[in-house]
Parts: sequence; structure tokens; C-alpha cells
Amino acid sequence: MDSEDDCITCGVGTFCPVGSNAETDCAPGTYNKNEKQETCTSCDAGEYQPDAKQTACMACEEGSYCPPGAAAALPCAGGTFSSATNLESAGQCTDADPGYFATTGSTEQTACAKGTYTDATMATKDKCTACAGGSYQNGEGETACKACDAGSYCPPGAAAALPCNAGTFSSATNLESAGQCTDADPGYFAT
Repeated sequence: MDSEDDCITCGVGTFCPVGSNAETDCAPGTYNKNEKQETCTSCDAGEYQPDAKQTACMACEEGSYCPPGAAAALPCAGGTFSSATNLESAGQCTDADPGYFATTGSTEQTACAKGTYTDATMATKDKCTACAGGSYQNGEGETACKACDAGSYCPPGAAAALPCNAGTFSSATNLESAGQCTDADPGYFAT
């Protein structure tokens, strides 16, 4: 080369440090929208770029967060959620409320189904807990289970108290199966 005019212009999406003999693609998590640049620019917090040789970054995805220079949107942890597209850190994901859960990368929280619950003391709320045998929960989005009704039994995960079979009874409130109901004595009946 005899002069600067013999140099090839470094294109967009690439960079050329002083003295380089070839352009280098911007790495994922960076971009370059101008020609003749010595370095690429890192994506801002709340943005990401998964591909090399790009001219811009993209807004972070719902259910995710993007720290500065992110090459991928990172999912909100189980027990948290977000519908925003500009989160910069995991701490900006919203905690699921008691009675609700959120799986990894959730955009919204979901109410616990009947027969399950979560409470505020749970470390992560990425799923609900089934009611223990002898208890039930007939509502959605609840934080505790109810004791089984007298005259009934409640298997694990019960959404309702089930009545003891005809000819059996119970005054207990913690039965888990029909076999735990007491048979009526001779000369007596139970409905």
C-alpha cells in the first residue's frame, strides 16, 4: 500500500483496530452501526444481541432480563416473572404472590390449582405444593389447605372432601382414604 487511500473501509457490524489487515465481526452482545470503527459497542442494559456482525441490539424479551453486553436474554428465575422488555437484572423480575407460582422465564404468575397451595415462606415458588393427605383445597390461588371434613376423607392433592362410603363414618378430620372410615356397628347404620 502506498497511501491511506489504498486501505479498505471497515464496514458496519465490524471493527478494525489500527494496523489491522482485515475487518473483524462484532461479537454477540455487541454492535457497530458506523463504518471505520476501531471497536464495537456493547449492548446497553435491557438489550441483547445473539448474533455476530450486527448494527443494533434488540429489546430484552418478556420473562427475561439483559445485563450490559448480553448475548442472550436471561430468563427470570422460577418464582419470579415479568412482562417488561427492558429489565437489566434478575432483581427486577417480580416475585410471585402467595397462592401463585411462576416457572422459569414466566411473563405472568399463575394461581395454584385446586388441591394445591403456596405460602409466603416458600423459598422459590416455581410450582405449587399438593395438599397433604387428610386435607384439601377447593379454591384456586390459596396459601394453605383445609382440614378434611368430619365424615369424609381427603387423599393427597384433594380438591374436595370425599364422603365416607355408605355404612361407614368418622368424626376425625384427618382421614386420607375411605379405608380409614369406621364401619357402623351391628344394629346401626351410617349414610
